[in-house]
Amino acid sequence: ALAGADLLLYPTAIGWDPSDDDGEKQRQLNAWITIQRAHGIANGLPVLVANRTGFEQSPEDDSGIQFWGNSFVCGPQGEFLAQADNDNEQVLLADLDMQRSESVRRIWPYLRDRRVDAYGDLTKRYRD
Repeated sequence: ALAGADLLLYPTAIGWDPSDDDGEKQRQLNAWITIQRAHGIANGLPVLVANRTGFEQSPEDDSGIQFWGNSFVCGPQGEFLAQADNDNEQVLLADLDMQRSESVRRIWPYLRDRRVDAYGDLTKRYRD
């Protein structure tokens, strides 16, 4: 957003090990959805998140990865505007009010009020 972006695109191919228990699968999915929505909130922009679906077999053994789908579009406050399910390829359509991003940035001025003086440690691998 600081460089002039009007929206953020996050294409991903992420999922879980099918041997994970249901609780672990849900925690991973919820964390992924939360962080994607947070990108929209922090930048005051709509986010379009596309994630792969289906299963990919490991070339070495019988294991693999189950991609969880769940692609979505959210607005500048993280609100869902369109959501796909977890099993099927889908095309999502969502109306985006691009003027709303400016209004949201005025209400929630995350970019204006950030503490750039406190960011120095972000460029280091470890903090002293």
